[in-house]
Amino acid sequence: MSGSSVVPTVELTVKLPDEAATARLGAVLAALLVPSDFVALRGDLGAGKTALARAVIRARLGDPGEEVPSPTFTLVQTYEAPDILLTHVDLYRIEQPEDAAELGLADALDEGALLVEWPEKLGLLPQDRLDIAIHLVGEGGGREARLAGQGSWASRVEGLKDA
Repeated sequence: MSGSSVVPTVELTVKLPDEAATARLGAVLAALLVPSDFVALRGDLGAGKTALARAVIRARLGDPGEEVPSPTFTLVQTYEAPDILLTHVDLYRIEQPEDAAELGLADALDEGALLVEWPEKLGLLPQDRLDIAIHLVGEGGGREARLAGQGSWASRVEGLKDA
């Protein structure tokens, strides 16, 4: 096996019974973001991907009232925190991975952190990333988020287990 290496992965499931829990998770994740971070947000329509991205962005900006629209139609929204550029991307409307190349995501990743909804539309993803799969659970509108930290994210997710 030439050149292949195993990327460490650590998984954690977080219950999100309400918006306040989503905001708390967003704040925790926001504090962990560093430049070149790739956060893949997965889940069905309405699962809460945008809500979690919004919570991360508001927490990192330090402004719970910051307007953070869904990038469903613009595809890309950027936010300048004092110490990092945050780029929120929604690839739902992208047809082919080549279409995403025009969005400048590689440059955005070099400059800051990416929060990407529908990341499977990119095709190949960075090995060093945080995967978050959000699912509806029960009848009451609760959700759960399954975090899988790969590469440098493995130790950060491991640290969340004690939080």
